[in-house]
Amino acid sequence: MEEARERDAAGLPYVVVYWPAGREAPLEVRLVSWRDHYVGLWAYDAQGRGTYELDLRLLDDPTRLWPRRTVRWHYTGPEMTEFDEACPRITVELFPGGKGRRTERPQGERGRIHVTVPRSRDDERWVDRPVFGEWPLLSAQVHGLTEPLVFEVIEPATAAADGSVLAPTTCRRPPRPAQPGPIGELFRPGVRVTDGYHPEMTIVEPRRIGTLRVPSGLLAVSGPDIDHEDGPHLTVPVPPGEYALEEARARHSYHCMWEGSQVTHTDTMAVRVLVSEAPATSWRMALRPDDDLRLFVEDQVSGFVTDGATGCFADAGAWEPLLALFDKGLIQGDPDLDPDAYEDISDSMYLLRTRDQTSGGELVAFATTGDGTYPVWVGRSQAGEVVAVVVLVEGMPELLPDDGATTSA
Repeated sequence: MEEARERDAAGLPYVVVYWPAGREAPLEVRLVSWRDHYVGLWAYDAQGRGTYELDLRLLDDPTRLWPRRTVRWHYTGPEMTEFDEACPRITVELFPGGKGRRTERPQGERGRIHVTVPRSRDDERWVDRPVFGEWPLLSAQVHGLTEPLVFEVIEPATAAADGSVLAPTTCRRPPRPAQPGPIGELFRPGVRVTDGYHPEMTIVEPRRIGTLRVPSGLLAVSGPDIDHEDGPHLTVPVPPGEYALEEARARHSYHCMWEGSQVTHTDTMAVRVLVSEAPATSWRMALRPDDDLRLFVEDQVSGFVTDGATGCFADAGAWEPLLALFDKGLIQGDPDLDPDAYEDISDSMYLLRTRDQTSGGELVAFATTGDGTYPVWVGRSQAGEVVAVVVLVEGMPELLPDDGATTSA
C-alpha cells in the first residue's frame, strides 16, 4: 500500500485490482499513470467478461479528470463470449469544447449503428480527481454491488521496448498515439522489408525529384484537394531555403501470370523533404493546432486529410496563390497557365509543381494510395533541428532481419 502511495505521488504507473470475497475473477481493475495523464478503469461481470471501460485523462486542471472515452457491453446471456462481435455496446467519446460522439450498436458490429452527440456542457463532463485510497468503485455503480471488497496493488512488471511500463496481461498500458516505426530505414539501400502483401522487398537508393523552395521558412504539409479556409493542415518551421524532394523506394520480384515469368517491380514507400544531410535521431508526428496528445487513444494519428488521394509540400507563406494555381492546373485544366508557374511531373509519385512568381515559394503535390488521414513525421537531429519531413504514401512496412548485405545511406 505504501509503495503504491509513493508511486502515485511520483506519477509512476501502478495497478489496483478489486476482488470480492469468494469471487474467482476480478471485479474491477484500475491502472493509474499520472505521468501519462491517464487513468483506466475496467469492470467485469461474474464470468470475468469486461462489461465497462472508462478512460480518464488529466489535463490542465490537477483537481479534475476528463472522461475521454467510455464503453459499455451488454451481454445477451451467459453463453456470449467476452467482446463478442454480436454483443450490444454503447461508446461515448468526449472532447473539450462541447464536441463528442455517442455510438450505440444494438446488435454489435453486425448491425446498424446509431450515432448522436452527447448533450452536456463541458463543466458537466469533468470528474473530480480522488485522493489516493479514496477512489469510488465504478463496478459498484455498474453492478449495484454492496458486499465488502478487498483490493491488492500490483506493480506493473514488464518494460516495453520504448521504456514505458506495461500493466499485467489483464490490463492495458496507458494508450499511446501512433508510433513512427523505422522511417529512416526506408531511405537506406539494402534494408529488407515486407508490406504484408509482398513477403520480401529491398530498399533501393532514394530517388531525387527536384527541389522545393520555402522562402518563408514555414513548410506546409496538407491535402490540397479540400476546402482550406483556415490554411494548410500542418506546418513545420524550417530555415528558409531550397530543399531536395525524394522518394523512398523498394524493389520486389513476383511471378506474373500474364507474362508467365518472374518480373521485378519498384514501389514508392514514402516521400520526403530533405532539410539537412544530418542523420535523424528521433521522429515525431507533426500535430495540428488543436491536437492534444494527452487526449489521443491507442495508435491514433493526426495529419493531413485528403479525399482525392493527394498530398502536398508547400511554402506556407504563399499558400493561397499556390493552391489557386494547383486548382487551375490540375482541377480545372487551364491551358493558359504560365509554364513558369505550373509544371507537370511525370513518372513519379510527385504529380506537379506550382510556383508563386511574387515570393518564389513553391508547392509540389504527390499521390497517396488512398483517401483518409496521413500522418506527417518530422525527423530531428541530435541537436533538435529538423532534418527531414516524411509522409508514408501507404502503411508502414515491417523490417525483415538483416541478411548482412545492408549498406549505410
